[in-house]
Amino acid sequence: MAKPLLTDELWEQIKPHIPPEPPKPKGGRPRISDRACLTGILFVLKTGTPWEYLPREMGCGSGMTCWRRLRDWQVAGVWRKIWHTLLNKLGMADAIDWSVAAIDSCSVLALFGGRKQAQIPRIGAKTARNAI
Repeated sequence: MAKPLLTDELWEQIKPHIPPEPPKPKGGRPRISDRACLTGILFVLKTGTPWEYLPREMGCGSGMTCWRRLRDWQVAGVWRKIWHTLLNKLGMADAIDWSVAAIDSCSVLALFGGRKQAQIPRIGAKTARNAI
């Protein structure tokens, strides 16, 4: 049997952060479970499979269903909450190796800006034509 993408233990950590199902005043089809959609999302993100090729045999619904749930959860801030929860759990278990952490200038704001670079002098159009 294949290794599950979403273990029971991991689902129990994630489940409290998933928003409740929105009401359906007009009825409609039964909703695919949140766990099944999350499994589909993880499958697509892990394998790189396009959403439309998500295998229906997995029981995750269509790729569009999983994509919409991904979008809705992003708007609701679910991913940030899950990230904080799992990061806190790893931190409490002392399971984060901070010696391999890397920070670059794209992710850290330089408060005082650093040294100003000299401006590059502009070349006039006439001078540029003569140089060619």
